Amino acid sequence: MDGGRVMSTLEPIQVGLSNALLAPERPLPPGVITWNGSDPSVRFDVYRNNVVVSLTTALAEGFPVTRALVGERFFAAMARCFIADHLPSSPILSDYGDALPDFIAAFPPAQGLSYLPDLARLERARVQAYHAADAPALTAQDLACQLANPQRLSAARLALHPACIVLVSEHAIVSLWAAHQGQGRIEDVDLRRAESALVLRDGDAVLVLPLSLEIGHFLVALAAGAPLGEAAEIAAAAGPDVDLTQAIVLLIHYGGIAAWHTPGDL
Repeated sequence: MDGGRVMSTLEPIQVGLSNALLAPERPLPPGVITWNGSDPSVRFDVYRNNVVVSLTTALAEGFPVTRALVGERFFAAMARCFIADHLPSSPILSDYGDALPDFIAAFPPAQGLSYLPDLARLERARVQAYHAADAPALTAQDLACQLANPQRLSAARLALHPACIVLVSEHAIVSLWAAHQGQGRIEDVDLRRAESALVLRDGDAVLVLPLSLEIGHFLVALAAGAPLGEAAEIAAAAGPDVDLTQAIVLLIHYGGIAAWHTPGDL
């Protein structure tokens, strides 16, 4: 049997099945049959529903606070719309959902919930931190010679650990998330207050550490590749009284620095 001919025959069917999987208005491609002669469209509807339910469940497990805030029915409807345009690119379901925060930001029914995309970003950051690759972190001893040379500090660039993610939001997403963990009352959260957080993995746990906005902007700049001097200027613009030493100590304490580069390093 000509294997190439078999594959060329199957390809249109496979493409048609993929296109119809999450688009109920699309018919099954011709040539699809079942082993027992039953109606293939009925069996495919069952399969389609199972796929949507599985992906919706994966999203619900990755965004529990987002789901709680909008309610089960709203979240399920939003998830279905998201799934229709965002099929998984990986067989690992924990990888699914990176695009959901941006989708929420553009989702018309959620336009009145301006804090929701950033809250979803915080929840996604927790999943990403938990599953981030392992990497050695620099210790205080590793950095002692770098910190002892103030002339070189301004041009130094830091690479954050893969499990460290910094968020800065115009809304009180950290307090809102914490309230859903039993840390404070939801009714006391002022959503108009800007907040920042460092999300990181500490052993088997994922921590959400509240930051001042100044330190948040400082760490965001470092994560984007800015040298220390430039990042310090960004932090100073956000608040002149910020103690950047505190931010560096925090990173060292939690193993948040994967590399430290200064001009002239080989």
